[in-house]
Amino acid sequence: MTGLWGDGGPYQAWVGFLRRWAALEPADPAGLPDLREEQYDGDTWVRLTEHLTSALNTRLVTWAEHLVRALNGTRDEFSWGRELAQARTGLHAVRALAGHPGLPESLRGRLTELVDGQITEVQAQLERNLDAEIRRGTDPRFVERRRRTLRDNDLTATFTVRPTRETWSYDPAAPPRRRIVPE
Repeated sequence: MTGLWGDGGPYQAWVGFLRRWAALEPADPAGLPDLREEQYDGDTWVRLTEHLTSALNTRLVTWAEHLVRALNGTRDEFSWGRELAQARTGLHAVRALAGHPGLPESLRGRLTELVDGQITEVQAQLERNLDAEIRRGTDPRFVERRRRTLRDNDLTATFTVRPTRETWSYDPAAPPRRRIVPE
């Protein structure tokens, strides 16, 4: 195989997709071609994996920033739990890309491991934030209710729970949806 394509081939298809996906633009991973490491020289493969890790990182950072804003904007435990539960939708999309079947198995494993590590870290950081609330003098009963809500809506549940099509789920890192507000 020569590695020459008139349209940029699989490399360009993936890079274009990753740029759109990271920018939260419409991008469907279903049509992405399979990638095989032996198709590319070492430098090209490294660049491709950098595009992948950068896109995943960008989405995770955007997701986390939106989650923090959403959690800070809640008024009660129900709302706080709802934001956590709904936020998992965005994590399913990130994990799906990390484990995309068009990627070589070894790369899928490494990317999924990296993403899962970040999700675990966000969950742990939320726990540490609750510990800090107690040190700041926040009512321990409030903190324990919040901790129970956090654990009941564990972000790491995305490792075992399959995404659903619930109408109330959303990706907090996705662009805003159109809203119609009656006058």
